[in-house]
Amino acid sequence: MATQKSSFWLTPKGLAALGLIGAATYFLLIEHRQHVWQFLPFLILLACPFMHFFMHGGHGVNRGHGGHGGDHQHEGESDQDAYQRGVEDGRRQSDHRHNR
Repeated sequence: MATQKSSFWLTPKGLAALGLIGAATYFLLIEHRQHVWQFLPFLILLACPFMHFFMHGGHGVNRGHGGHGGDHQHEGESDQDAYQRGVEDGRRQSDHRHNR
């Protein structure tokens, strides 16, 4: 029977970290409201790369990448073979575009 790894945020240390983050955020917003408002547009822009990094789920070899199109790695194919196949496909597409 496989054991599932529980989330860090549900452990006692994770809950304590969430409490500290929440308290720091509360006091930052209450005591420094004027300073926070002037940087809000930059914080929204900074959220974009963080959301992509933490919410995308990674680009692991065996994870699949549903919805992004393209060929997936064939079963039994090594990373080097997949890379070489991609290079060859790219060259064929490039040659096809240049010959038009």
